[in-house]
Amino acid sequence: MKRSHLAAFCITLILAAGTAVAGGISLHNVSAHAAAGGMARGQVPLDTLSHYHLGSGNLPAQKHVNGHLTHGLTNIDSIANFSGKYHADGFDPSGAPNKQWVYNMVGSPPQLGGTTTIRVPIIPISLDLLAPDGSVLVHVDATHDVPPTLNSPLFQNAPYSSSSVPTQFNDAIQRAEFANGAKSDWHTVLQPVVEPGVTLEMPWGSFGYAVWSSGPQAGQIAFVLLDGFTVDDLMLPTTTFSWPPDTSTVLGGLEASGEVTTHDITTFLFPETFQLGDNFIYSGFHNWDTEPGDASNGNLLRYFPYIEASWFSAELRVGPVTGIEDVSTLSHELSETLNDPFVGGDGAHDITPWWESNGLCLDYLETGDVIEVLPNPDDPITMNGMTYHPQNEALLQWFEGMTPSDAIGGAYSYPDTSILTSANPPNTPLNCG
Repeated sequence: MKRSHLAAFCITLILAAGTAVAGGISLHNVSAHAAAGGMARGQVPLDTLSHYHLGSGNLPAQKHVNGHLTHGLTNIDSIANFSGKYHADGFDPSGAPNKQWVYNMVGSPPQLGGTTTIRVPIIPISLDLLAPDGSVLVHVDATHDVPPTLNSPLFQNAPYSSSSVPTQFNDAIQRAEFANGAKSDWHTVLQPVVEPGVTLEMPWGSFGYAVWSSGPQAGQIAFVLLDGFTVDDLMLPTTTFSWPPDTSTVLGGLEASGEVTTHDITTFLFPETFQLGDNFIYSGFHNWDTEPGDASNGNLLRYFPYIEASWFSAELRVGPVTGIEDVSTLSHELSETLNDPFVGGDGAHDITPWWESNGLCLDYLETGDVIEVLPNPDDPITMNGMTYHPQNEALLQWFEGMTPSDAIGGAYSYPDTSILTSANPPNTPLNCG
C-alpha cells in the first residue's frame, strides 16, 4: 500500500525556480545543471540543498494520569505493542478541545518487565542511476554501509544512565521514558538480520546527484536526490485487497516470500540519499504497509512496519542540513517506530497535543522530529573504532506537557538531557504560532 501516513526525517521544500518540481525531478533542469559548468549528466551542484529549508512561557503543570498499560492493539496482526494514556489540555486534529490522550509503543508493558526482542531485517538498497538510453550512469552501493550500521550503538550495547547494564541506544531511550514504573529487567532489544541487497534502477529524470568538491571525499558522491514517488512505485505494494501482495515491488516480494513478517521492523538502508515528496525532502521515514488477513491469521489485517533510512558516509552541512551523518537518520526512525509504530493511523493512538519545535508544527508522537530541527541534534558516541552520531530524542513526558517530568532525572530529551529543558506547552488548535 502506498504510504498515507508519512513520518519522515524531513526537510520542507521551497520551490525554487529552475530547481525541482513536486512529484518528480525535472529532466530539463538536471540536463541544464549538467550543461552549466561542465558537470556530468545527472549531476547537480553541491549547494542544491540550499534551495530547501528545515520545516522550523512556563504554563501551569498538567495533571499526569498514567492509565492501565495494556498489551496494545489486539485487532491487527503486527508487531508486539502496548498502550497507555495520559491527561493534558490540548486540541485534537479537528481543533476540538481534548484532555485524554493515548499512546501505543512497541514492546511489552514496562511494569511487567522482561525482554522483548524485535527482529530487524536490514535490506541494503543500492542505486543504478540511468541515462536516457537506459545505460547506467552511476552506481551507488549500499552494501558497504551495512557492517558499520551493525556495529553501531543501534544494535550493539553501550553504557547509558537509564540502564544498570549496557544496552542498545533505542532501548536506553525507552527505559529513560519509563524510569518511573518499569521493572529493572525491562528491555526492548533489536535483533538485526541482514537480507540480500536490492538495486533500484532509477530512470533518467527521477534523480540528481552531487559530489564533494574538496576535502578527503573530493570526487565522491555527497548525496543523491531521488523522486520519492518513483521510489514508492519500485518499493511499495500497490494492492491492498488480496494476499499475497503485489510481488513486483521490493516490499511486496519480501512480504509474500516470508522473508519479512508483521512482527519485524523491516529496514531499507539507502546510501547518501534524499527523497523528494510533494512539498519536502527527507532522508528517511517510518510507516507500515497494510495487507488483508485470511484464515491463516484469523482474518486480521496485516500491518507490516517498515523504515527507509539513509546512511551518510560524511557529515552533511549543506544548506539547511546541519549535521546528518552515519546512523543519524536510522536512529531517528527506529526511535519513532518504537514510540508510534502506526503514526496515529487509527485517529487515536499516538495523537498528541499540538506541539511546535523551531517552526515545525505537528500533533503526532514523533520523538525525532522535535529535535532534528534544533542545532546539534546528535549525541556522538565512539565504539568499535568509529564515532557514531545517533540523534537525541524527545521523551513522552515532553509531549504530555508534564511538569515536572517523571522520566529519568526529570528529563524531556535523551541521551542528552540538556536539549529539551521544559515540557511542551499547550497550543491553540491547528496553529502552533
